[in-house]
Amino acid sequence: MDFLKPAKYFFLLSTILTIISIGLVFEPGARLSIEFTGGTRMELKMKTEGVTAATVLAALQSFKEGTLNPTVNKMQNGDYLVRMKGIDDDTHKALITHISAQLGETEQVQYTTIGPTVGETLKIRAVYALLAASLGIIVYLAFAFRKIPRKYSPWKFGVVAVATLLHDVMVTVGIFVILSHVTTFEVDTLFVTALLTILGYSVNDTIIIFDRIRDNLQVQERKEDFAIVANTAVNQAWKRSCYTSTSTLIMLFSLLFLGSDSLHWFVLALIIGIILGTYSSIFVATPLLVYWNDRKRG
Repeated sequence: MDFLKPAKYFFLLSTILTIISIGLVFEPGARLSIEFTGGTRMELKMKTEGVTAATVLAALQSFKEGTLNPTVNKMQNGDYLVRMKGIDDDTHKALITHISAQLGETEQVQYTTIGPTVGETLKIRAVYALLAASLGIIVYLAFAFRKIPRKYSPWKFGVVAVATLLHDVMVTVGIFVILSHVTTFEVDTLFVTALLTILGYSVNDTIIIFDRIRDNLQVQERKEDFAIVANTAVNQAWKRSCYTSTSTLIMLFSLLFLGSDSLHWFVLALIIGIILGTYSSIFVATPLLVYWNDRKRG
């Protein structure tokens, strides 16, 4: 099977998706959790019939003359997720009493408050973590592939792998930017953890194929074109990548439907990232490596 022949169509698709995702990051941008912005988040279970998100919001806005700037979303389990400006313990206790007086018996399932300074620090560290992981992968792959024939640069393997990973991460981020505006999802540190996990898993698929290319280069015929060597490697390795990803996805889908609600978005991010990683390792990474190599040689 010739995996390089339709490469231009997959390049076009991946480029469009990546550009759209980058655009979504800037406008409208994802809704960030209080871990990054600072503020207070509460999950409330209302035990009185007839309560809606609108009535919860009205009760919050009537507290302290509407200075909390609250937002309210109804969760899948029927609870209400409340985000507002940061409040202290005394204000928190008074607020719960106020809501109970307005709407009846109220159970607070979760309460978190984070200062703006802490949130900004976490945001910066999250970006550094992604950059450090990408740089580390480039250096590691360049070292791992240092023994390939001299006419091929090991750095190309690292750069192409990271470019492919950035495609996987950016498209995943773009999808979740949209989800953050149509669901209760908010970008938090758990989502950043999911992105780092996607980086590690996706590069595994790419390395499997790149490792076959390296082995084939060691035994290739003198006049054999690099594109032929690379396509042979993909034919040798794509089934293994698909089998590995499928077995992982079976477990993740089980966790998505049967696991805890707190892990729902984390697991969904992994599912999307693994699917993208399997696709990109076969239809993006190898064709890009071939194009870069042949372009310079040409």
